[in-house]
Amino acid sequence: MGVEIERKFLVDKKLWYALDKPDGKHYRQGYLLNGEDRVVRIRVAGDQGFITVKGAGEAITRLEYEYEIPKSDVQEMLYRFKPEGTEKIRYRIPEDSGLVWEVDEFLGANQGLIVAEIELNFEDQQFSRPDWLGREVTEDDRYSNSSLALRPIVPNSE
Repeated sequence: MGVEIERKFLVDKKLWYALDKPDGKHYRQGYLLNGEDRVVRIRVAGDQGFITVKGAGEAITRLEYEYEIPKSDVQEMLYRFKPEGTEKIRYRIPEDSGLVWEVDEFLGANQGLIVAEIELNFEDQQFSRPDWLGREVTEDDRYSNSSLALRPIVPNSE
């Protein structure tokens, strides 16, 4: 069974922009199904394509199944079905413990929003908190990518 255990935070833009970071990767994603208890997402991440099925969860844990599929298939589905979606640049920042921060700078309707997430191995796992990390929004559904696709957040309106 696929499981995702994730914490999500806003990012202090001033500190983030001053950070020396690796190159980011462009993501474009859409939702074939975008319900309260389940999501089917298609995504182009750089040169790869993925389909992901996410289910409802409890606390910071939810079901997740992700499979690589041809990028051309994802591009065609995004074009033909025109599902609502998001675009972003994702940066991967390794942490000392071996975990990785994924920081998303959103484009388009969510332009200016920056969100960091860290995937954990178990719910109460400890991790370091970089100085550029802001307020935790793990349990605020407005910041899920599926919600941002339907109801964008403009940072000045937070």
